[in-house]
Amino acid sequence: MIFLIIPFLIAELILSLKVVETIGALWSVVWIIGTIVLGSVLLKNSQYAIFSSLSDVSRGKLDLQSFQNASMAYMLGSLLLIIPGILSDALGVIALGYTLYLQFVAKITPEKPNFTQEGDDDVIDVEVIDEHHSGNSRT
Repeated sequence: MIFLIIPFLIAELILSLKVVETIGALWSVVWIIGTIVLGSVLLKNSQYAIFSSLSDVSRGKLDLQSFQNASMAYMLGSLLLIIPGILSDALGVIALGYTLYLQFVAKITPEKPNFTQEGDDDVIDVEVIDEHHSGNSRT
C-alpha cells in the first residue's frame, strides 16, 4: 500500500507546483478552498443523493450493483475533493462524473418491475362487504 501512496504524493506535489507556477499562488489557494467547500457540501448532502439512488432501485431503474457503485463513487469523489491537491481533485471529479453517468443511464432505461406475478390471469379480485344491523331489527 505504501508503494502506491508515495508515488501519488510525489505526483500530487509536482502537479500542484506546476499549477501554482501557471495560475499563481492566490488562485491556487482559491482553488483548494473552493474544492474543500464543494467536497464538504457534497459529503454533507450525500444522504439525499443516496436516498435518490435507493428510490431508483425500488422503482427498478437501477440494479443493486449500480447503486453500490454510484454510492461509493459519490462518497469517494466527495472525499477526494476535500483532500487538497490537483491530482486528488481530478480523481474526485472523475468519480463524481462516474456517479452522474450511472444516474443518467438509470434515468433513461425503462422501469423493470421488481416482482413477478404467478397464477391465473383470469382471476378477478373482489371485496365482499357484509352489512349487518346493530341492535334494532324489525320483524
